[in-house]
Parts: sequence; structure tokens; C-alpha cells
Amino acid sequence: MPKRRVMIKLSGEALAGETGVGVDPQTVKNIAKEIKEAYEACECEIGVIVGGGNIFRGKLAEDMGIERSSADYMGMIGTIVNALALQNSLEAIGVETRVMSSINIPEVAEPYIRRKALSHFEKDRIVIFGGGTGNPYFSTDTTAALRAAELGASIVYMAKNGTDGVYDKDPRKHDDSVKFENLTHQEVLRKNLSVMDSTAAALCYDNNIDIYVFDMNVPGNIRRAILGENIGTMIQKGKGGK
Repeated sequence: MPKRRVMIKLSGEALAGETGVGVDPQTVKNIAKEIKEAYEACECEIGVIVGGGNIFRGKLAEDMGIERSSADYMGMIGTIVNALALQNSLEAIGVETRVMSSINIPEVAEPYIRRKALSHFEKDRIVIFGGGTGNPYFSTDTTAALRAAELGASIVYMAKNGTDGVYDKDPRKHDDSVKFENLTHQEVLRKNLSVMDSTAAALCYDNNIDIYVFDMNVPGNIRRAILGENIGTMIQKGKGGK
């Protein structure tokens, strides 16, 4: 029986630790350890998509007057930096990985080829996807949804930086915010909830890919989420409500 295949979308900012900028070695080591624990506990095939907000953010590009396409490419390069950092931390603790990039950079990462990625999964390697989709105007959320659809993953785990699920309004600004335990893709789009961008949410809906939103900053939560513990918000077709 084939193993379940899942995608984990990691916040780039979370790799920076408390500073919020750059790559914090100890933080990346901790995340790698958690991914290894999840990998060993769930016996599933894992793909990882890493954001790049700790390296380069849209607000910085706006302040510098950088054109949108150029800014997006700079952000994609940042995701490759994060992917390499995570790869080295995983391999240091005995987890075989491959980094695949949508931007052609063969000296440091394999080019993304769907069949090659499937081959890596079959060989029990964790595959880390860098370089976004390879195109501007698409977020790493969309990359996660796209790779999940292409590679047959059943779910995207959205590992958030300090947010333990989906709320009706920002819980950091509103004390009366209410957390959803279950939602549908349609509700996410209709209510414009801050889960992932609308392109990514629509792609998950069209391909029947579940989304699970949880806080990655709590030790052990990556493993708990993949093992199905109720620590966040599940988004599926036809299962909505608070």
C-alpha cells in the first residue's frame, strides 16, 4: 500500500527565530528535529515548501522602489537560501533530503522535475522545494498548493509563525476573535480569511486537497499535526463551522 504524501508549508520568518531577520541556526536545527520526529512517527512521504520572508519581504521592496517582478525573484532566491539551510540541518541528524528549485541553479539544487521528485519520495527522501513556482506574482502558499496537486499530496500543513489556527479576525488585535475548528475551502474564499492567498486556496479546492493550519512555534506541533491531533483548523470540502 503506498504511503500517504503530505506537504508542509513553513513560514520563512519562523526560521529567523526571535530576530525576525535572517536564518537563526538553533531555530533551524529545532525545526529539522521536529520534521524528523514527524517523518519517523507518521511513516509518510513529506515535501517541504519554505517561505522567504526572513530574507526579503514585499514591504522592503516597496520602500526601496523595486519593481514587483524583480522583488518576487529576490524573494524566490531567499526561499532557496532557507531550503539549503533546512537541508543541511536535516542531513546533520541523519535524514536524507533533496532540494529542488524552480529557478535553474544547478550548482546548489536540483531543477524541479515532477518525475524526479516522485522518485525521491519513493526512495524515502524528504524533498524541500525552493524557488517558489519560478514565476513572479505567485506566493509560496501557491507553490505549496501547486506541488501538492502535481505530486498527489492529500493535504497541505500550513505551519504558521505564532498563530494556532484560523480566526474570524486577527487574534493579536481582537480579544473577542473566535477560532474555527473546521472550515470549507468555499468559506475561506467567501469570508476572505487569512489562511493562504486566494489562488492557493482555490487550487486546493479544485484538487480536493485538505489544508491544516497550526502554530509551528509550539514544540512537537509538526508531529502532532501530521498525526491528526486537534491543535489547529482543518479546511476540507463540505465540513465547515466553528
